[in-house]
Amino acid sequence: MRVLITDGNERAALAAARSLRAAGHEVHVAADVNPCLAGVSRGVHRCLSHADPLCDPSAYAAELGALVRERGIDLVLPLADPSVEAVLEHRTALPRETVLPFPDLQTYQAASDKVRACHLAECVGLGVPDTRVMLTAAAWPDAIPEESFFPAVVKPHRSVARVGAVRLKLGVTPVPDASACRSVLATLPPAAFPVLLQRRVVGPGEGLFVLRWNGRAVALFAHRRLRENPPSGGVSVYRESIPLAPALVDPGLQLLDMLDWQGVAMIECKRELATGRYVLMELNGRFWGSLQLAVDAGVDFPALLVRCAAGELVPECSHYRVGVRSRWFWGDVDHLYLRLRRSPPADPHLQNGDGSRLGAVLEFLHHRPRRDRSEVWRWRDPAPFVVETLQWLHVLAKHPPARP
Repeated sequence: MRVLITDGNERAALAAARSLRAAGHEVHVAADVNPCLAGVSRGVHRCLSHADPLCDPSAYAAELGALVRERGIDLVLPLADPSVEAVLEHRTALPRETVLPFPDLQTYQAASDKVRACHLAECVGLGVPDTRVMLTAAAWPDAIPEESFFPAVVKPHRSVARVGAVRLKLGVTPVPDASACRSVLATLPPAAFPVLLQRRVVGPGEGLFVLRWNGRAVALFAHRRLRENPPSGGVSVYRESIPLAPALVDPGLQLLDMLDWQGVAMIECKRELATGRYVLMELNGRFWGSLQLAVDAGVDFPALLVRCAAGELVPECSHYRVGVRSRWFWGDVDHLYLRLRRSPPADPHLQNGDGSRLGAVLEFLHHRPRRDRSEVWRWRDPAPFVVETLQWLHVLAKHPPARP
């Protein structure tokens, strides 16, 4: 099968490209920079995309449609929220026979709505952080809670918000106190609202990863975050495969059942130290950044997804190697840098180590040869790590030049 992967500079795109090449598929990778991380992977065909899915989603989908026709693509696999939403909204830009292994736009957006995700989590028995919802840009000045509520995080109800014909990418912002909260809320556009202000949950980050197809859970996997960037909570840079916990799996699958989900999904939680309960952080209906760990542990989500989309009846895959660890090297370097920049005891909420500089260095240097895997570096496929290193050093561009 000929597969087109978008967002080629994402680590998930590299993991998907390697997986599908190993499964015997012809892989094409589109990105807005050249060279890109997945585009230089061994055996991959790369192409440069020009349209921006945020600024002009219809043009972006039309450009992908032209690539599909030109290269005879059978299946399109967008990797980031802006590209997924652009392709789902403008599905008619692709040939009718092209496979798009996602639910419809309405279902995808329902899963992406953080306010609704909290409601669904409560319905299935997952915990939800102590939350204040700011419904409109005009309402928030009178809705800031007392100082004891903080530290907290500010979450727009969607990571991609629509403003007229374009979209805005919106992120989650930690706020240590009420003053910082006011500053962040004041910068948000009206389209970001409703906005959730959630009290910070202290505990390890644990995620459930699922491939659900035609009403059936085809593949299941779970991991724990060991280090993040920034250290107080962010993107995982070092993580470990863990056993499937019924207290997370059962409600997680019920949540996806309620959405009638089709495709892959990540249910990101924290296991609260004080209570042991799983608290929902986020629900994502696409491939996740640490995808390579699942593949290395034995759950090959990209290959399984393509088999499902091709009409195969795929046996359930929920057995994998526990204790496998995956490290995103340059992300871990950034984590170390932030830890070293801070004086002890650094962030009191750090989940590993004592927050000291020496502890940070020792953690970084600790390596388990039999179980630790590098996420990007592979002896048989070194080019992606070279490109990422040059991007990290700012020798190569990671993003295209700003459009006038």
